[in-house]
Amino acid sequence: MTSPSTTTERAGARLALLMAAILVTVTASDMVNLMLPAIGAEFDATEAELAWVVTGFLLVFSVGIPLYGRVSDRMSLRRLFVFALLVYAAGSLVCALAPSLSVLVAGRIITGIGAAAIPVLSIIAVTRLLPTKRRGVGIGVVSAGAGIGTAAGPAVGGGVGQLLGWPSLFWIMLVISLVLVPAALRLLPDDTPVGGGRIDVPGGILLGLGAGLVLFGMTQAQVSGFPAPSAWGSLLAAVVALVLFGWRTARVDQPFVPPALFKNRVYRTSVLVAFLAMTVNLGGLVFVSLLVVEVNGLAPGEGALVMIPAGAAVAALSPLIGRLADRAGARPLVLTGLSLIWLFSLFLSTFTGVSSPIPAGVGILGLSIGFILVMTTLIGAAAGELPGEQVGVGLGILQGVQFLGAGTGPAVFGVLVSAREQSGSTAVNPFYNGHEGAAYSDVFLAMAVVVVVTLVVASRMRPAAAPASEAEEPDARIVH
Repeated sequence: MTSPSTTTERAGARLALLMAAILVTVTASDMVNLMLPAIGAEFDATEAELAWVVTGFLLVFSVGIPLYGRVSDRMSLRRLFVFALLVYAAGSLVCALAPSLSVLVAGRIITGIGAAAIPVLSIIAVTRLLPTKRRGVGIGVVSAGAGIGTAAGPAVGGGVGQLLGWPSLFWIMLVISLVLVPAALRLLPDDTPVGGGRIDVPGGILLGLGAGLVLFGMTQAQVSGFPAPSAWGSLLAAVVALVLFGWRTARVDQPFVPPALFKNRVYRTSVLVAFLAMTVNLGGLVFVSLLVVEVNGLAPGEGALVMIPAGAAVAALSPLIGRLADRAGARPLVLTGLSLIWLFSLFLSTFTGVSSPIPAGVGILGLSIGFILVMTTLIGAAAGELPGEQVGVGLGILQGVQFLGAGTGPAVFGVLVSAREQSGSTAVNPFYNGHEGAAYSDVFLAMAVVVVVTLVVASRMRPAAAPASEAEEPDARIVH
């Protein structure tokens, strides 16, 4: 018989594994951003060509998340997790040894295929391996890894990349992912979920194609502008793919995404809020990183230091937020988090023109705390609303939409920055009095406007009563 102390230790080890894995893979999503000039110089690449180093990863990352979520309802967590880590390691090796930009992009695509599995599988693992009363804390711990990774990506890329060169980033990720493989084999269960029916492969392909084309179109808009055929053409094709996906969903007996998911107000509100919040959060992370380099005059390594307090705060607060969400409910915490994002977006809009990078650090700290408050709460609320057979696909869709927001935010706000820099006009914010960075001030003000819309959407979230069977769920649900 397994003792309570052994069970607790094993649960702690599993959470540590999940947090480490999600930290590594999310960090990889934007760790090369500040090193793109160095990569471009080495390979004599244009800005449009360099964009594929980021786009290639994000493309398969956002497409893969809902697919992995659906497959997790049919395959064991251990096998999927180990497969993802090995694919990620292989892609990191290709990137580290890349002799050309095309090979580097191919390696990033391979790493994205592996990395896409980790966020959704980590959350699914928490919902399966922990009892309901501990689920909030577990989600908080795992979300800490995602939050730190999001904030640490530019910091790691700028600091380590400047010191050791950009290939070192991929060597580090290779080693860490291989170290995690034996831990996953030892700690994760190999039980195959009991799921009836087959997976709607054509529906999954249409959904993935639509999501990928949206992300590609937004990225092309960031590089070439929305009038570019590669931008609007991709977005138009995405609409066609998603319309076909909706048509198929309404006509097959077992669609890839069960329509019943969106009959629940909490879940469908969570999906929309996650997209909008991630749009602002990633936009903030990207443009604060650029702000401290272009306006404050810091080197990439120095600019990375500005992001460290945000990552530390996310690490410390995420488990506490998860515990608080179990007690206070989702709606008040989400509204509080969004209010923080709004407040610090206005703060950044007002103080982007000062010579010191300290306001930028304070602003991204506030944004990161608000965002992790929103996302940790949303994931826990969505997981609690979904029946067991829909957790995989539901959380996959939620996180897939979240990372679509990650691609959309920098693209949309990047177009705004370019337009404002070309116009040369003063900042819209009447409290802004800097001489440089007016375009950044306007971007952060636009983020505040998006947050107002998100607050309106989130206000419709209403807590659902927990089923009696879950409320009385014993700790014995932990899988040993």
